[in-house]
Amino acid sequence: MAENKLHLLEDFAPVSTQEWKDKIITDLKGADFDKKLVWRTPEGFNVQPFYRLEDVENLKTTESAPGHYPFVRGTKTNNDWLIRQNICAKAVAGDAGVSPAERANKKALDILMKGVDSIGFTLDKHLLSKEYIATLLKGIYADVISLNFSICASKAEELIELLVCYYKEQGFDLNKVRGSINIDPIGRMLVKGKNLSREQVASKIAAVVKAAAVLPKYRVIAVNSVLLNNAGAYCAQELGYALAWGNQYMEMLTEAGVDAATAGKAIRFNMGIGGNYFMEIAKFRAARMLWAMIVRQYEPICNCGNDCKCEKVDGKYCPCAMKMNVSAQTSEFNMTIFDAYVNLLRSQTEAMSAAIAGVDEITVTPFDVTYKRPDDFSERIARNQQLLLREESHFDKVVDPAAGSYYIETLTNAIAAEAWKLFLDIQDKGGMFEMVKNGAVQAAMQENLTKRLADVAKRKETLLGTNQFPNFNEKTEGKIVKDSKACGCCCASGSADGSSASEALPTLPRLRAAEQFEELRLETEAAEHQPVAFMLTIGNLAMRLARSQFSCNFFACAGYKVIDNNGFKTVTEGIEAAHKAGADIIVLCSSDDEYAEFAPEAWEILKDAKELFVVAGAPACMEDLQKLGIENFIHVRVNVLDTLQKFNEQLLNK
Repeated sequence: MAENKLHLLEDFAPVSTQEWKDKIITDLKGADFDKKLVWRTPEGFNVQPFYRLEDVENLKTTESAPGHYPFVRGTKTNNDWLIRQNICAKAVAGDAGVSPAERANKKALDILMKGVDSIGFTLDKHLLSKEYIATLLKGIYADVISLNFSICASKAEELIELLVCYYKEQGFDLNKVRGSINIDPIGRMLVKGKNLSREQVASKIAAVVKAAAVLPKYRVIAVNSVLLNNAGAYCAQELGYALAWGNQYMEMLTEAGVDAATAGKAIRFNMGIGGNYFMEIAKFRAARMLWAMIVRQYEPICNCGNDCKCEKVDGKYCPCAMKMNVSAQTSEFNMTIFDAYVNLLRSQTEAMSAAIAGVDEITVTPFDVTYKRPDDFSERIARNQQLLLREESHFDKVVDPAAGSYYIETLTNAIAAEAWKLFLDIQDKGGMFEMVKNGAVQAAMQENLTKRLADVAKRKETLLGTNQFPNFNEKTEGKIVKDSKACGCCCASGSADGSSASEALPTLPRLRAAEQFEELRLETEAAEHQPVAFMLTIGNLAMRLARSQFSCNFFACAGYKVIDNNGFKTVTEGIEAAHKAGADIIVLCSSDDEYAEFAPEAWEILKDAKELFVVAGAPACMEDLQKLGIENFIHVRVNVLDTLQKFNEQLLNK
């Protein structure tokens, strides 16, 4: 008896891209393919609804291997990353009886037993001393744990001297201790508005790099593009600025006499992780590739020593200098106060993006950071989010698992192209320093933020629990602690000096996407009376249900009490029920065709009433209804934030 075998590739004829597209167009029943299915990204390029092998056949990124130039597939031959947690070692309220260094050390020793293998200390420049460092690092094995420090640039060389002294006293091999010192004068200009000269920046970073020569595994110059991410930058935008930022430091260091290989190995990128899952994976892959190409142009001659086994680029250039070192941190821009546990979902997918993309280190921002100083519970959850990925989901076992994906490979190249375009534009305009000095970067980020806030206000960009699907019954009930940033840390800027900000330069905007909606809801919560929105549902069953659900969701975004109903037989019956319920807003929910009858009838009763009358939808008869005096219509095209702000003005200021 003949054995039956499946020969799928032989039994089914190949289907071309055009055939797939023709089938999709047929199923769209006349709708435009490009308008319906092609997505125009904020980065400026189109994303197709499907990709095939032919889309990646000519991409050079698919030819590289992990650990090899240009490192699009990773700088390592494994996918292990460091789990980082930051600790404030500055004097803060409540430190009576214990020094900041003792408090920070105790916390560090505790979390090192709970899965952390990288610690970031924010230091107090006023307390910096041999005793301070000895107390801070007591009991910590610096040759096993990555230790990272943030302090003002003026104290960086002193810190390096103290660290070297301490490591030697403890018997640590200076060639094995690893970590970073977050010195970023350009970041300070962006955050503090400090008006530094090019000479000041160049001389400071060169001095720090030279002082850190005895710590070969320490990265002492930081590119803190996480600042841009938290200000609302899109993927390609953050990457373009980060590349120009890093290139500016490379240029300054080499001009100051630092060899290119040493300069490349001194720079670390502290990048944000946004909520666009696949885009973020592609961003980090593109980042490594472009940075390697930039450093390659400085012709870094290998200085790793005689025992170096690195595969030289072009036979002579140091690949280690071209490897982008990335410490990634989940974004704060999309975090919220209301429905704060949703922040866990956001940071989890963000951490997944970074882990899959093969970054060197990840910091998960605790979910409650928006309204108070994170506590033991939220910090524990943040650590466990990464431990789940590494220890239970085994994300560390496969290098660059996204490689070969038609979608992600295409995204990687598209983001690289957009970021490179921005990078070249910055270079044409004098480089990152000049762009920050004249306020161009800050202005671009403010323009970008304005657009993103407008998109959030119109629900073009969704923030679950804030501008869409809010928790109807949630109240803050005093959970917001005003001193949530009480330690005064400025870790990301490398300027943890507490100094007064200079007004000479504009600074980056500091506003989360949800803040305007949160202010609206907090205003409602603080009012003496919580407005009540009553759904007058009538007519077509499907349409009234859809409109009432939309309307309940709409008004709950402002913290109003919403009352939904199954349906009324007459308009009069619905209005009487609304009066009994103490409604402040009566929302007519029906079908477009029936509004021509029901809306005028309801308006005749309510036009002189104290309640506000709202029609849910944008019916064809809307112009006729407006002529009658009906002003309020809510639908998918309205600006939700502006509309709710107007309702608040009318209802809370009576």
